[in-house]
Amino acid sequence: MARTKVCGLTREADVDAAVDAGADAVGFVVDVPVDTPREVDAARAVDLVERVPPFVTTVLVTMPSAPQRAVDLVERVQPDVVQCHGDLSAGDVAYLASRVDAHVLKAVDAADVEAAQRYVDVVDALLVDSADADGGGGTGETHDWTRTREAVADLDAPVVLAGGLNPENVADALDAVEPFGVDVASSVEARGGVKDHERMRAFLDAVAAADAGGNQNRSENGDENDGDDERVVSA
Repeated sequence: MARTKVCGLTREADVDAAVDAGADAVGFVVDVPVDTPREVDAARAVDLVERVPPFVTTVLVTMPSAPQRAVDLVERVQPDVVQCHGDLSAGDVAYLASRVDAHVLKAVDAADVEAAQRYVDVVDALLVDSADADGGGGTGETHDWTRTREAVADLDAPVVLAGGLNPENVADALDAVEPFGVDVASSVEARGGVKDHERMRAFLDAVAAADAGGNQNRSENGDENDGDDERVVSA
């Protein structure tokens, strides 16, 4: 079953609604050099992370200028996962991973999805997103899912799909890419930084329905999951 992450949460009410709707993970954007209404400061992120109940994964989304900056931020916010955007090298990401008590997820630009291979050995999961000119995500733009699937098919790491996903197209995206998880932000907003609770629930319901349909089809075809595919992060 595909995991679901609702990202760019800024308000307690939206955190509660995402959790109530069944999100596996919730994301908080902190310390990014791009202009986004979804960014909160570190102190606010601490409060929002503390609000999240057990068994729901908290994700710190950041775009650090240097790995130590991300280390310091993780130590303050205490998320379950840190999701890094930008152009950190594999060595920088390895440094980060060795110094934080959190899983590490590296975002790669869908326009250069082959770059994911560089990070496979140093991260717990990879996120493929449609980046803007500054390297940030949350653009609300889809990308070539067929190309993405081909590029990540042999990666030895869970892949989270982002970029322009919404309640209307997420089933097609799941079918095309078969990712470990999906990440949504702008398409479930009432306005910048404020979530539309009905849209969030519709998105999560669409993922659940797609999974149910896929499981039924696999059962009918005799393709049962052998249980050997262990996952380490619910991003």
